[in-house]
Amino acid sequence: MNSSDTIRLLRECDAGTKMAVSSIDEILEKVQEEKLKDLLQKSKGHHKDLEADIHAKLDQYDAEEKDPNPMAKGMSWMKTNVKLGLDESDATIADLLTDGCDMGIKSLYKYLNQYKAADKEAKDICEKLIGIEEELERDLRQYL
Repeated sequence: MNSSDTIRLLRECDAGTKMAVSSIDEILEKVQEEKLKDLLQKSKGHHKDLEADIHAKLDQYDAEEKDPNPMAKGMSWMKTNVKLGLDESDATIADLLTDGCDMGIKSLYKYLNQYKAADKEAKDICEKLIGIEEELERDLRQYL
């Protein structure tokens, strides 16, 4: 077990939860179908709950939180606004969020492999976040 790898993995998960919450917040007011809105609010809650767990674990290591990469966040904002400017349908929203989930899942697996010496609890948190993203991606398919 390596505390450095543990902290790095937790910080990447922290940035991921923040990016997910930000992305959901960005489009939530544009969602038309109430069932989709409920799904997104539920997923946002799961992300926020896990974010609290991540912060508690980072506090144990006296480590700072991590915000999403500003470039990635800016590119996401731009893509979202261009696509929604052309078509504000729930299908477009589902498409954008599905892409975001997919990128998040790939990044999280990359970090799991990169920080192999992280402790079991950090790895479990990362796998839980992957599960939240996979569930959201699966649930969004009906809206594509």
